[in-house]
Amino acid sequence: MFNNLSDRLSNSLKKITGKARLSHDNIQDALRDVRKALLEADVALPVVKEFINHVRKRAVGQEVSRALKPGQQFLKIVESELTQLMGDANEKLDLAAQPPAVVLMAGLQGAGKTTSVAKLGRYLKQREKKKVMVVSADVYRPAAIKQLETLAEEVEVDFFPSDEKQKPVDIAKEALKQAKKNHVDVLLVDTAGRLHVDEELMQEIQALHKAIDPVETLFVIDAMIGQDAVNTAKAFNDALPLTGVILTKADGDARGGAALSVRHVTGKPIKFMGVGEKTDALEPFHPERIASRILGMGDVMSLIEEAEQKLDKEKAEKLVKKVQTGKRFNLEDLRDQLQQMQNMGGMASMLEKLPGMGNMSAMVEQANMNKQFKQMDAIISSMTPAERKNPDLLNGSRKRRITVGSGTQIQDLNRLLKQHKQMSKMMKKMKGGGMQKMMRGMGGMMPGGSGGLPPGMGR
Repeated sequence: MFNNLSDRLSNSLKKITGKARLSHDNIQDALRDVRKALLEADVALPVVKEFINHVRKRAVGQEVSRALKPGQQFLKIVESELTQLMGDANEKLDLAAQPPAVVLMAGLQGAGKTTSVAKLGRYLKQREKKKVMVVSADVYRPAAIKQLETLAEEVEVDFFPSDEKQKPVDIAKEALKQAKKNHVDVLLVDTAGRLHVDEELMQEIQALHKAIDPVETLFVIDAMIGQDAVNTAKAFNDALPLTGVILTKADGDARGGAALSVRHVTGKPIKFMGVGEKTDALEPFHPERIASRILGMGDVMSLIEEAEQKLDKEKAEKLVKKVQTGKRFNLEDLRDQLQQMQNMGGMASMLEKLPGMGNMSAMVEQANMNKQFKQMDAIISSMTPAERKNPDLLNGSRKRRITVGSGTQIQDLNRLLKQHKQMSKMMKKMKGGGMQKMMRGMGGMMPGGSGGLPPGMGR
């Protein structure tokens, strides 16, 4: 989501971070570039003005003039102010209430409320070990109730059935009664959205809020709506005692302005960020990590947490033992690695979180490497177990059968075999350890051109 903003800010800040001395003029130039980058990213004008004023005050003060490396100190100030703009630190849901703790979800139609209810249900069940029930009070949108029922089944949380003929307040009250009976820890209430903010919507949701007295009222907002985010956030904040925000579709081609504006406008913290369509694609929002990512400094903590949640530790340990004992790295192992990478959101997602790798992440996306990985996975899946364990068995007729089965060409299969051979050699060098040897062989892990990297990335 922050790629454009990150590129613009990185370029403008590069000019100043290397300077041994900062003058009034070069600070002004840098701030002008930063201001332009934020406005182009759809950050609201009042937010940009206040941000620039804060950075300017600190940049022309003692903090920079006495620093050993003024340019780097300026970058630190920008990072610190970006973090503050988005809310200092992650704020968890306040569920310390007599169970069931009620969480009300509000927002416009199409913002992703129903999906966010399911994602949050899964998150609370798996990570917080809570017993969760979900209910839909959306009696207007066709199939809204059915959609939530299907999602609840998928994430394995309790679903309270409701009907389009009922009133939203009655639905919520009955669900609360049932949640108490079933000793549920958290009740998540999905509400109706509208295509735009209107009086009727606000009155209905205010009545709903009064009836069930939620401990958390979360405003769900689409990261891709840009400047409109500010007006919508303000309207909901005026109507409801919001306690936090969920930013959805943060993996889309959004400019990132909503993330930087909504906290300032509502004064309420962004608690979660939706980063994909799958029900596990919900992350706690850490302002300091996002600021670091925007400025191209990476986000290693999120990468580590993601790895702990999503990687198959048994498979990873099995491969490490195999490599250390010098056993052959076969195509089955390669497929496991490709699948693990896909679980982590693909290579671009991983590179984006590594310091200094933001540009590489964009190049990976341009080279469409995730598509290439899926193609490699399809080719390996079309082989027999014996062929995966011993690629030397692959003669002309076997190759033809595999390419027909995977919908690929012979040259795609040959390229995969060549890359596998490169990786096998690298793994052999790693027998008994040797991280440096592995780093030298990393080029062979990339699908694509003759040197291992995709076409155009070698440059």
